[in-house]
Amino acid sequence: MPTIADACRLLEAIAPLALAEEWDNVGLLVGDPTAPLRRVLTCLTLTPDVVDEAIAAGASLVVTHHPLPFRGVKTLTTSTIDGGSLWRLAAAGVAVYSPHTAYDSAAGGVNQQWADRLGLTETRPLAPPPAANGGGLENAGVGRVGRWPEAGRLDALVAAVKRLTNQDALRVVMSRDGRCERVAIACGSGGSLLELALGADCDVFLTGEMSFHDCLRCRSLGVGVVLTGHYASERFAVETLARRLAASLDGVPVAASEAETDPLTPI
Repeated sequence: MPTIADACRLLEAIAPLALAEEWDNVGLLVGDPTAPLRRVLTCLTLTPDVVDEAIAAGASLVVTHHPLPFRGVKTLTTSTIDGGSLWRLAAAGVAVYSPHTAYDSAAGGVNQQWADRLGLTETRPLAPPPAANGGGLENAGVGRVGRWPEAGRLDALVAAVKRLTNQDALRVVMSRDGRCERVAIACGSGGSLLELALGADCDVFLTGEMSFHDCLRCRSLGVGVVLTGHYASERFAVETLARRLAASLDGVPVAASEAETDPLTPI
């Protein structure tokens, strides 16, 4: 039977940990690498609902995009939501792995998947991985930028994103004259990559969420912004990851969480 370590090696091949940002917490975060791998659950965020689901399903590994723990842990008690989740998982023998920003930046990672789903051409990372932090990984790097082929119009891009995310409405900053030929992408919270996007001469910046003042700045510059919401900008890639793992872990059941949902509900 494969082990947790076997799953970790596969995950590192998909999303090399050298691509992760310095501030991130990635890799195997909880668990015994030598333990048998019976079932795998992938999720965007390790919420109490997902913990319930993982334990009930008999999962031996949860692959969560957002790391838990994220920052240094001084105590591990049930007095906090995160502490209670980690305590319950450890007590049930469930390991936790997070690829996070390594998966965002990987050659086939979250941002590249967005570019592929939209049909962008001439795609490249907004910035390649630094030589000291994952250099030599072909086609990997932070964010993505490419050309939008659909008549160069922002309304066509918005319609495509609505369809891909199954949403009736999106928050949008209109670009100058509705132009959309060069699109920059940053999944999740993209404000930290705004300078790179602007430096890539994009007409439109597609991201999950961004601050009010960054949106105002883009409007002043005539650069469009499409905000999908953080959940919608990354959740699909959790499902992709489950399929990739299932294809390589012969005989080990792998599924994306059905318990987690977007905490924000349009009313």
